[in-house]
Amino acid sequence: MKNLQSTVTLNSGHSMPWFGLGVYKVQEGQEVVDSVKTAIASGYRSIDTAALYGNEEGVGQAIRESGVPREELFITTKVWNSDQGYDSTFKAFETSITKLGLDYVDLYLVHWPVKGKYKETWRALEKLQQDGRVRSIGVSNFHIHHLEDVMKDANVKPAVNQVELHPLLNQAELREYCKSQGIQIEAWAPLAQGHLLDNEVLKNIGAKYGKSTAQVILRWDIQNEIVTIPKSINPKRIVENADIFDFELTAEDMEQINGLNENRRFGADPDNFNF
Repeated sequence: MKNLQSTVTLNSGHSMPWFGLGVYKVQEGQEVVDSVKTAIASGYRSIDTAALYGNEEGVGQAIRESGVPREELFITTKVWNSDQGYDSTFKAFETSITKLGLDYVDLYLVHWPVKGKYKETWRALEKLQQDGRVRSIGVSNFHIHHLEDVMKDANVKPAVNQVELHPLLNQAELREYCKSQGIQIEAWAPLAQGHLLDNEVLKNIGAKYGKSTAQVILRWDIQNEIVTIPKSINPKRIVENADIFDFELTAEDMEQINGLNENRRFGADPDNFNF
């Protein structure tokens, strides 16, 4: 994990960058185009969007205007809850890929475990992968019991499980389970939606290295082998977030950060989500 282009090999055999840009709540149009172009120009190679975000067209435009060859980029999108089911997932995928203006996506995720639907959705993702439309397939917001349920009948194991994960919700049990199954864990809201930026423990650790609390958290992710996708529309912050490859947290630092866990969510609990 030496730089922004460093990758992990997924169980699909494809490589995924450890670090990327998330574009949740980034406005369609110039805002998302500028954010993605800034990130790519700064060395980012992974961009994470979703049908729900409503900005796939802008992400696609930024990719085309970036000047970076498509094969060097890793693009993730997701099937939304109201589109889940076997046939409807194919339609949703066609809409997403048309908006993105791409021939394939690198990672396609089931956005939430919609009861009674996510297994059929997974079957559709397996077919999309088989047909070469998607390189790797995975899930988002799945607890252990959801993963066990989907894998009972699956032909392909999820390559990734993207979940809310930050020092206040460190998901230790889920991380351990995913590791044992060869499923790569990925963090959304890695900065706890800003709730940790004034944390004294993190500020003190950052002061030792001349780093911000955000950089300390993102470094903690990387050292825990967690793929991370912080979101920002601020060009300075986009560059700063990625400046985490020139220092290393000690075992003591890591333990201190682990000790911040409160199992505290800022997003919905997948078991109590209003689908």
